Amino acid sequence: MKDITIGNGSVKYIGVDDLDIDLFESQYIVPEGMAYNSYVILDDKVAIMDGVDSRKAGEWEARLYEKLGARTPDYIVVLHTEPDHSGSIARVMSTYPKCRCVCSLAASRFMLQFYPELSFADRIDVVKEGDTLQLGAHTLRFFAAPMVHWPDVLVAYEESEKILFSADAFGKFGALSKTDDEDWDCEARRYYINICGKFGAQVQALLKKLSGLSVSTICPLHGPVLSKDLGHYLGLYDTWSSYRPETEGVFIAYASLHGNTGDAAQYLAKRLEERFVKVEIADLSRSDLAENIEGAFRYDRIVLAAPTYEGGLHPFMLDFLRHLKEKGFCNRKIALIENGTWAPAAAKVMKAELEQMKGITLYDRIVTIRSAVTDENLREIDALTDDLTA
Repeated sequence: MKDITIGNGSVKYIGVDDLDIDLFESQYIVPEGMAYNSYVILDDKVAIMDGVDSRKAGEWEARLYEKLGARTPDYIVVLHTEPDHSGSIARVMSTYPKCRCVCSLAASRFMLQFYPELSFADRIDVVKEGDTLQLGAHTLRFFAAPMVHWPDVLVAYEESEKILFSADAFGKFGALSKTDDEDWDCEARRYYINICGKFGAQVQALLKKLSGLSVSTICPLHGPVLSKDLGHYLGLYDTWSSYRPETEGVFIAYASLHGNTGDAAQYLAKRLEERFVKVEIADLSRSDLAENIEGAFRYDRIVLAAPTYEGGLHPFMLDFLRHLKEKGFCNRKIALIENGTWAPAAAKVMKAELEQMKGITLYDRIVTIRSAVTDENLREIDALTDDLTA
């Protein structure tokens, strides 16, 4: 790992890359690996800012000891206890018996649940909103950020250098050796919507707290350290957590049993592109669910196309809709295309699922295909194109 310069140099990056992991949280594909970020502040007192996953604890410890030199840590600050950040903490607390652990009340409980063998329960200092930790020239001020994305989460603002230690907020998928802030938006969007998407109100509450701070650097627990054009990242978080569309365009999500529904979806995409509409299309059976959730949140208009299956709905479309609901999907305009050989029911089921989401507006026109796409269906899709571009 290359050294990352933060502020005036008193804050050292000691995170590690995980290039062996295939699924983050055993569900999100991470072809570019994952970064577990951690930092150490060297002042009159020394504070370690979070740890890393136990699978990379040895590498992290080597980086920590290199930065510490002959010094010993006074504190390890735990902003979030999920094991990809807390898996290395017990070993350090054992190595340094005078080190104290600083965390929220919920975090103090969660650590004992994850690590019942912990021997430092008497060295935990619980902090809450507004509390500070004096290190010398550096002062950490804590802000509660419950459900961004766990109830234990704190963020810490270092007042002298205006550094925000943001926990999982402003993180992204990908190892630092594989990615950088040049391509932040895409994988940060997929990360945010799938990890925090359900908790938009809580993210908005945190953004309101941070709005009065002057922030020069954001140090998240995943992804690159951010120090340029911070308004861009803050603006995207405001958009995402407000459930507003980010991009004007149409996201077409389809499932197809024998290719006919897929043909209709591809025809619609072509017709929209001929009108210079930005289009993203996804075959739900052959693409990453997390990316498809991201796409639905990103665009202002959605088209769902699916066949009837066993009197209901194609299972990949049904799974997609239920994941959208779980992530708090809302405030979009949606058009439906269904297929059914003898008793089309897909649109009815899709409508029933969508009615459980807030602020969903359905286009009046529903295209119904009976097995194969006919010339009449093509004319109906042309009319749907008019609706979507009106």
